[in-house]
Amino acid sequence: MLDFINELRDSHKQVDNAIKHYLVMFLNRDISLLTQAIRYSVLLGGKRLRPFLVYQTGKLFGIKSSRLNAPAAAIECIHAYSLIHDDLPVMDNDKLRRGYPTCHVKFGEAIAILAGDALHTLAFTILAEAHMPTIADQDRLKMIATLAAASGANGMCLGQSLDLINKNNKNVSATQLETIYQYKTGSLIRAAVRIGALSAGNKSHDALESLDHYATTIGLAFQIRDDIIDTSSHAYKNKKGEQVRSIRQSKHDHTNTYSKVLGLNTARSKAEELYYESLTSLKCIAKLGYNTSTLSAFSRYIIKRSD
Repeated sequence: MLDFINELRDSHKQVDNAIKHYLVMFLNRDISLLTQAIRYSVLLGGKRLRPFLVYQTGKLFGIKSSRLNAPAAAIECIHAYSLIHDDLPVMDNDKLRRGYPTCHVKFGEAIAILAGDALHTLAFTILAEAHMPTIADQDRLKMIATLAAASGANGMCLGQSLDLINKNNKNVSATQLETIYQYKTGSLIRAAVRIGALSAGNKSHDALESLDHYATTIGLAFQIRDDIIDTSSHAYKNKKGEQVRSIRQSKHDHTNTYSKVLGLNTARSKAEELYYESLTSLKCIAKLGYNTSTLSAFSRYIIKRSD
């Protein structure tokens, strides 16, 4: 497990450096409020799990991580954009993100909307224009199409709309929640895995179906584990060591979650079931001759994490 944590840490540093590089390359070199908001939001923190999946799926097929900086950075830009917009007063109305003021609290709602818009377009600028010499043009186009589908009306946006519609629905079912999760959270996780596979071109073709199933199971497990954590999360320490009201707890107060609808024990059982489903998918990939140990460790991490 220590090796996995080290890989996760190294991946975090690598994608952060890549993001900083592309911010300099593709944004005007000024210190406008918009640029400040963009940098603040995309570099605020987080575990960088989606870029990690891009790197590790590519690695599965022998692609060096240095060749995957562009798609890894692009997918994190999309994630950052989604968080900015989700936090807005007209959406989830959250004041804190990772223990710090959300973008709209710090920079104002108008700048926050524009920062989200800019990060959304930056992701596709990176994928379209960044130097990726080992990736064929047709696979670059597939990456762009994959990320577009995951972030649009058939992906994250749909999931967020369903979440908003059902926020006050006291009779929401587990099936409805799973549908919301598959779109809102799962879409980008599936895209991360598929984009990592696309970096290998035709070499990954035989494994794509199993990889999609793997990504679907861990995407749902990720959100259910979030729900489990929510029920006992009360405080968050920022980098100064100051305790603040948890962003998780504030969400839990007014949002339907798997553990609230079906109970903690059922939620834990479902997460465990999804974990074993993900391992089944990886066994199919391993039979093709690929080393899936890191992706297996990622599955364990998803259902064991405490924050």
